[in-house]
Amino acid sequence: MLRSVAVIALPEVAVFELGVLCELFGYDRTAEGLPGYDFHVCGLGGAPVRTHAGFSMTPEFDLAPAETADLVAIAPNDMREVPSEVLDVLRRAHERGAWVMSVCTGAFTLGEAGLLDDRRCTTHWRHTDDLAARYPRAKVDPGVLYVVDDNVITSAGTAAAIDCGIHLIREEQGSAVAAQIARRMVVPPHRDGGQAQFIQTPVPPISCETLQPLLNHVLETLDHPHTVDTLADLVHMAPRTFARRFRAETGVTPHDWLTAQRVLLARRLLEDTDLGIDAIATKAGFGSAQTLRHHFTQRLSTTPQGYRNTFKTKI
Repeated sequence: MLRSVAVIALPEVAVFELGVLCELFGYDRTAEGLPGYDFHVCGLGGAPVRTHAGFSMTPEFDLAPAETADLVAIAPNDMREVPSEVLDVLRRAHERGAWVMSVCTGAFTLGEAGLLDDRRCTTHWRHTDDLAARYPRAKVDPGVLYVVDDNVITSAGTAAAIDCGIHLIREEQGSAVAAQIARRMVVPPHRDGGQAQFIQTPVPPISCETLQPLLNHVLETLDHPHTVDTLADLVHMAPRTFARRFRAETGVTPHDWLTAQRVLLARRLLEDTDLGIDAIATKAGFGSAQTLRHHFTQRLSTTPQGYRNTFKTKI
């Protein structure tokens, strides 16, 4: 049972994410019939901790509460050389079976402690490449909100910390408690960890040696029924030769690149226009709303309408 929580705050701690952890586990709701937690924000030896917002805070506790807590959470921070006493506390927490949780770039601290080795994990999408490069044994998933692997939980940036914390409360204390806390925080009671992070540029720009004119043409005519055969014909190549050349120059297959560009166009139309799903499917080249929904769900783990509800530009 989750009874005690220790949050470790290191220099350049992110204020919002630290606040989320405090709101989830540090707010006394026992008068409402909800469970209370023995909650501590911990620092190094009682020293002030600089926040990324430009002010300092002084945690009341050192690392001692983290030695016995049921959950040890590490808030986002900018420390590249993490003190050994912090790493040891995290390792001991994991070894004794406590939950160990990171929020956003706190995952780098878990990586330093070796807790991401051979384990699925995530962080904010802007930092997933760096996390994977620094800790090559980590199985970094850049597209999800949070990951639970054994007793180690990693979450993406900012609001994903709420989803992650609510999930943990649900696991430990049931759906009714999680729903009540979510209602008090005025947030959805459940967003699955596998829901996609909405990466700003899901398809990186490509500059090709010989196929760039073709790519530009396709981007201007995504509503056309392009296939490998029709694209190969445009550049006067045999389909097999074209497919090999395309993958060599772009790193992906023609179908994968075309689908990704069509999903990206559909996202923009969902955000910026009032077009119906059928019209968007046609303009993006999917042909039908059913096909659009299929590829949208495959790529973003949500429906076109769900995406629009979240990101539609309000005027």
